Amino acid sequence: MFSNLYEGNLKEEKLFSAIIPLLKLISLTLIGVLLAHPIAKLVPRATFKLLSKLVFGLFLPCMIFTNLGQSITLKNFTLWWFIPSNVMFSISIGSLLGYLVALICQPPPQYFRFTIIMTSLGNMENLPLAIITSICNTKNHPFGEDCEKNGVAYASFAQWVAVSVVYTFVYHMMEPPLEYYEVVEEDQEDYDMNENELSIPLFHDAEWPGVEDKEIDYSKTPFVARVFNSLLFDSLRSMPDLGTLREGQENYDRVDDHYGKPMRCLPEPRMIRKFRIVAEQTPIKHILSPPIIASFLAITIGMIPGLKGFVFGDDAALSFLTDSFQFMANAMMPFAMLVLGGMLAEGPEESRLGIRTTIGIIVTRLVLLPLVGVGVLMLADNLGVLVDDDQMYRFVILLHYVTPSAILLGAIASLRGYVVQEASAILFWQHVIAVVSVSVYIFVYFKFLITSFA
Repeated sequence: MFSNLYEGNLKEEKLFSAIIPLLKLISLTLIGVLLAHPIAKLVPRATFKLLSKLVFGLFLPCMIFTNLGQSITLKNFTLWWFIPSNVMFSISIGSLLGYLVALICQPPPQYFRFTIIMTSLGNMENLPLAIITSICNTKNHPFGEDCEKNGVAYASFAQWVAVSVVYTFVYHMMEPPLEYYEVVEEDQEDYDMNENELSIPLFHDAEWPGVEDKEIDYSKTPFVARVFNSLLFDSLRSMPDLGTLREGQENYDRVDDHYGKPMRCLPEPRMIRKFRIVAEQTPIKHILSPPIIASFLAITIGMIPGLKGFVFGDDAALSFLTDSFQFMANAMMPFAMLVLGGMLAEGPEESRLGIRTTIGIIVTRLVLLPLVGVGVLMLADNLGVLVDDDQMYRFVILLHYVTPSAILLGAIASLRGYVVQEASAILFWQHVIAVVSVSVYIFVYFKFLITSFA
C-alpha cells in the first residue's frame, strides 16, 4: 500500500515538474494580455515596443553572454557540434513537411512558399530560453545544478545558425512571387492605407525591433525572380524597379578603378554576375544582431582559458561586470513573456490563407514535427552522437522541433511587404495552441524519454 502510494507520488511529482514551468510562463503571458488588452488599456502599445527593444538589445544578450561564456570551452565546442547541425535538420525536415502541406492543402498560389516557410522554421530565440529558465527555477527538475547555465548555453549555441538561415535563405524565399506580384502589391497598398507605424502588429517587431527602418533596395520586390528569369543580364535594366542595377555596376567599376584594382580581362560569366548581384542585395549585416554578437563574444572569450579567467568566475577581475550582466539577464524571461502577452492581446489578423492551410500548418508544426523530433533524438542517441548523460543537451535538441514558428518570420514578412497579415494570424494561433502542445511534449520528455535515456 505504502509503496503504491509512494509510486503515485513520484508520478504526480513528474507531472507537476513538467507542467508547472509552463504554468509560470502562461501566468506571465496572461498578465501581458491583461496589461495590453484594448479594453483595459493599462499599458500603452508603445510601451510594449520599447520593452521588446530592451529584451532584444539588452536582456537577451546579457543572458547569452553570461551563460554561454561560462559554459563554453574548446572541448565543449567540439562536443556540441550536433546542436547547430540539428537546427539544419529541423529546418530541412520542416521544409519537406511544409511542402507536403502546401501540396495537400492547396493554399492560394501566391502563398505556396509562405506555407513552406511557416512550417519549417521554429522559434529558437526567446521562447526556448524562457522555457529553460522557467524549468530550471522549478523544484525537482531532472537537469542538475547547472541547469540554467547549460540550458541557456546550448540554446544560444544554436541561435546563430537559425538567424543566418533567416537572413539568407528565408529572406529570399519570402520575397513576393513574381507571377503574382501585382496582386501582392495591391494587397499591401490596401494594408498600408489603413495602418500607421504604431499599428504594425507587435509580432512583426518583437524579435527584430525597428524592422521598418531596416528596409533595403528591392526588399519589397520579387528581386531574385526577376534577376534569374532574365535571358540576358543587360535586359535587367528594362525591367520595372531594376533600372539602377546597371548604374550600380558602373559605380562598382569606378570604385575598382579608384582603388587601383585590376580590371577584369575577361567578361564576368552571366550566372556568376547574377549570383553576385543577389548576394549584394542580401541583408547579411543584420545577422550581427545584439544576441548574435553576444554569442560570438562569449564563444571567443570562453575558448581562451586566460581570457575566460579574467572575465568569468568569482575571482575574475571583471566579475563585477559579469554580475551586472547577470542582474539584467534575470529580467529577460518575465519581460519576454509580457511582450508575448502584448502580442496575443491584439488578436489574430485577418488572413487570406484559408482555414484548411492554416490548420495544416499548425498541426504539422505543433504535432507532427515534434513527433519527428522525438524520432531524431532517439536515433541520434542510439548512434552515440549526443553528449553522454546530459539530459539538458537532449531537451534543447527536442525544443528545436516543439516550438511554434519563429516570430522573426513576422519581421521578415513586414520587411518584404508580403503576407504581413497572414504571418501575424499564423503566429497568433500557433502561440495560443502551443500552450497545450509544448506542455504535452515536455511531459512526454519527462515521463518517457528521460527514463529511456537513463
